[in-house]
Amino acid sequence: MHESDSGTAKLERTSEVEEIIMPGVTDPYIREQLEKRREEITLAISSATPEAPSAPFMDALSEVNSALQRMEDGTYGICPTCNDTVEKDRLLSDPLVRFCLDHLSSGEQRALERDMELAAKIQRGLLPDENARFNDWRIHYKYKPAGLVSGDYCDLIFPANGDGKLVFLFGDVAGKGVAASLLMTHLHAMFRSLSGVGLELDGLLERANHVFCESTIAGQYATLICGRVGASGEVEIASAGHFPALVLEKNGVRKISSTGLPLGMFAKSSYTIDRVKLGPGDSIVLYTDGILEAANKNGEEYGLNRIMRVAGERHGWKPQELLAACLKDVNSFSSETRQADDQTMMVIHRTDPAGTSLND
Repeated sequence: MHESDSGTAKLERTSEVEEIIMPGVTDPYIREQLEKRREEITLAISSATPEAPSAPFMDALSEVNSALQRMEDGTYGICPTCNDTVEKDRLLSDPLVRFCLDHLSSGEQRALERDMELAAKIQRGLLPDENARFNDWRIHYKYKPAGLVSGDYCDLIFPANGDGKLVFLFGDVAGKGVAASLLMTHLHAMFRSLSGVGLELDGLLERANHVFCESTIAGQYATLICGRVGASGEVEIASAGHFPALVLEKNGVRKISSTGLPLGMFAKSSYTIDRVKLGPGDSIVLYTDGILEAANKNGEEYGLNRIMRVAGERHGWKPQELLAACLKDVNSFSSETRQADDQTMMVIHRTDPAGTSLND
């Protein structure tokens, strides 16, 4: 398939997935994974020697064949205890899952809890330091998952030498839970690999988008802001469908809007670069949808205008204090409701050459 055709094919596959009628899950990606497992297990069995018993492989093959048979019967993804659907993100991460979360045995629940805790620990290990420094720049962020794991993504990639530029990455994977967290780790590895190739920012996003399209299933995408800061206050920003970045300057707040489609929509997408220069005391504020869509008891959302007002009143503040003030306002607004989505914010702040903020 030509690259120009892959975006159209992906949309067609997305439509197929969206048209699935429950009960029963027949996601073509899950079927493909099961068939691939069957091939690998069959090969392992045929290669087994007397010193390597095949019984464990036979048990695994039986499980895979049973799952494929349930697909044929239309019962795959249906919990045999309650006849309700099994959580889709769990099926994507483990196609052999049979029971919904409500009907796992006590042993299975403990095992799942251990797996989730381990996944959360691994994800936390991928995050950069909350307080980072690079020349005249100070970066601070807060990462607040709604559950144990998150689909929000942020990273800082420092140059190999002091003369280079710091890359900042900030985004949000579509969906929630385990499946979204897996894609978050995929983004992390992908950009860590591509950042050393020496591409310009627009080329970096285009290459990343192509890899993301080719390595994910239909309907999976991520919004992302990718930027670079230099030693003299210059900032390059390219946005793949993410919410506007807010630039806090002496004269007020301005928005840098998206310059392209989210990653994963089409294999061929182009992106443009916005360039700004920040003076001492200026900041860039980034946030995910969990911030804007935080709701109060009346169902009203926090919204972009409010975050712009709160941040705009605090030009020159240290990044830790600016971010704390913003999150305090979000939490106050939504204090009577449960956090429904992951919430992440990042402040990229330029100090004066002496390394101080205006409000020091």
